Amino acid sequence: MTDLPDLRPAAEHLATLLGNVADDQLGAPTPCTEYALGDLIDHVSGLSLAFTAAAAKDFSQTGGGPSGDATRLPDDWRTRIPAQLTAMAEAWRDPAAWDGMTQAGGIQLPGSVAGAVAMNELVVHGWDIAKSTGQQFRCDAVSLASALEFTSARATEEPSPDSPFGPAVEVPTDATPLDKLVGLTGRNPAWQP
Repeated sequence: MTDLPDLRPAAEHLATLLGNVADDQLGAPTPCTEYALGDLIDHVSGLSLAFTAAAAKDFSQTGGGPSGDATRLPDDWRTRIPAQLTAMAEAWRDPAAWDGMTQAGGIQLPGSVAGAVAMNELVVHGWDIAKSTGQQFRCDAVSLASALEFTSARATEEPSPDSPFGPAVEVPTDATPLDKLVGLTGRNPAWQP
């Protein structure tokens, strides 16, 4: 695989967003309807560990995907989770992470797919957290294009009950790439808390 996407910009922005979340915001709603903000942050923590292990082909982590439960957030989550995100992005800088088979959340998948899922998670959940907390969301063009390519390919597949995406939200044909991505994941680009 050539021109591997760099997860660092999306991971760094998500880490910055997390650092600006106030304790009294943890119960706030998010565009990811199954999660309140604290639950979503716990989900981000779990996925950062799962995709770091996936990059390293560390199959010692077993079980389902990361759940979301704000009660599991440790006191130091504002520093711990950003460090986990940094480790995840660094793990995916190794070209070997993108080769062969791996697993994440108990699901076996090609490394190239796992890396694309990891990027998509960073971008989409970064947007979720920014919208939920009233922060500005930034995304570099490469990260956005990678997430949109992955999500667009999955949107044409037959929907399944275990799909990570809700039903697509229709957006105008001239919508921005970010709005297209958000709509394909079942979120309304105009969502407000």
